[in-house]
Amino acid sequence: MKSPKPLQCLVFFAVILFAFIGCSVGPNYKKPDVKIPASFSETQPVKDQVIDYGKWWKTFNDPLLDSLIEDGVKSNRDIRIAGARIKEVRALYGVTDAAFWPNLQASGSYSRNRTSENAPLSKTTGGSTYSLFQAGFDASWEIDFFGGVRRAVEAAGADVDAALESGRMVMVSVLGEAAKNYIELRGLQKQLDVLEANARSQAESLDLIRVRYKAGLISFLDVARAESLLTSTKAQIPLIQKSIKQAAHRIAVLLGKEPGALWQELSKRSAIPVPAIGITAGLPSELLLRRPDIRRAERDLAAASARIGAAKADLFPRFSLTGSFGLQGAEDRDMGFAGSRFWNIGPSLRLPIFSGGRITSNIQAQDARHEQALIRYEQTIMAALEEVENALVAYAKEEERRKDLAASVASSREAFSLAAELYTKGLADYLNVLDAERSLLSAESQLAQSEAAVSGYIVSLYKAIGGGWETGGDKVP
Repeated sequence: MKSPKPLQCLVFFAVILFAFIGCSVGPNYKKPDVKIPASFSETQPVKDQVIDYGKWWKTFNDPLLDSLIEDGVKSNRDIRIAGARIKEVRALYGVTDAAFWPNLQASGSYSRNRTSENAPLSKTTGGSTYSLFQAGFDASWEIDFFGGVRRAVEAAGADVDAALESGRMVMVSVLGEAAKNYIELRGLQKQLDVLEANARSQAESLDLIRVRYKAGLISFLDVARAESLLTSTKAQIPLIQKSIKQAAHRIAVLLGKEPGALWQELSKRSAIPVPAIGITAGLPSELLLRRPDIRRAERDLAAASARIGAAKADLFPRFSLTGSFGLQGAEDRDMGFAGSRFWNIGPSLRLPIFSGGRITSNIQAQDARHEQALIRYEQTIMAALEEVENALVAYAKEEERRKDLAASVASSREAFSLAAELYTKGLADYLNVLDAERSLLSAESQLAQSEAAVSGYIVSLYKAIGGGWETGGDKVP
């Protein structure tokens, strides 16, 4: 009867073991159902309107903002770090996946040997000296009979997905911060316009008051009051200029540039960007698909579930196929002959008997991590709902405030004109003019702040919805 050949043995054992492959211990992951409301409690400004959340900043119709966002996607260092992290996790997935496949190694060696004359088999022949040349291949394959490796690969795949979502979270945050800082800068510039316009008007009024004082029509008290108002207004200008520069520096660094790199572009004053269309948050259920932090938490949960199976697989036997093939000879010329061949092949079994509770403790630890991941997933959803609700109410109430402030500015301007006219005719005290002018300056400044805040809350809403990560398609740079 002929002995089986190495290849026949390998195929035989592979067929037998593969007949049983497909059994993976541990829970099969199923995305959990989380109860969420059918709609947001806060009234939405616009409903049933299609918005490209992937490029929400386009609704502001501001070419410079568009350019800044594009630069941020390419150059922001946090986004680049996230991209490198994704590469790392993908490589680690490859490391995990490699355990599923056979391991083949080539080897070669040469040694010069001498046996002892006093060794048991050398008593009659005496010691001998010889050379040994050897070259060949070693192969080993641990068959994933109970799915431990498959569960580990499943967990590693979920880790890759989670890293992608983390990168998208970074992108959403960076784009939102860039837009909010840009809007803040434009709001500060409008406040600066208000202060400078008031300072010019107050300087003109001071000139007229000095003329009236020299003509003996009024006392010096009015001159002093007018000078005090003007210097007080001018003193606020450097503070706003400082804030404008700092905002420009933040934007530049956010875009991966040195602080002063964008000053020439940003110093040119422009209006506060306002969306050309209304906004809507959509349905709460859409957050599960759109927000990357929720998507990441779900992938973390999937990875935790798979790791339970990987831990449970350690309770079961491990089956392996090992083999080697090569050539041996006392001299290098022997390596070309068939008689120098050697080989071995066969299965092996490892069965855990006692591990001091290590395996069961690891299973309990993975169960606890899965429980934590589930709670974090639910908590992330609730936090997302809260963030959207807060953004909606903040926008709605700030918009009400902006309208009231606009009416206040109109009334204050009318009151100031009337007070100035009465003062010129000598029918009112200059103190009335000062009060009216201070009220007008305050109302105009607050209106500029509110207009910037309204646009800023719109950005916050888009950020809370999870818009922006689609910028680079379905991938993170």
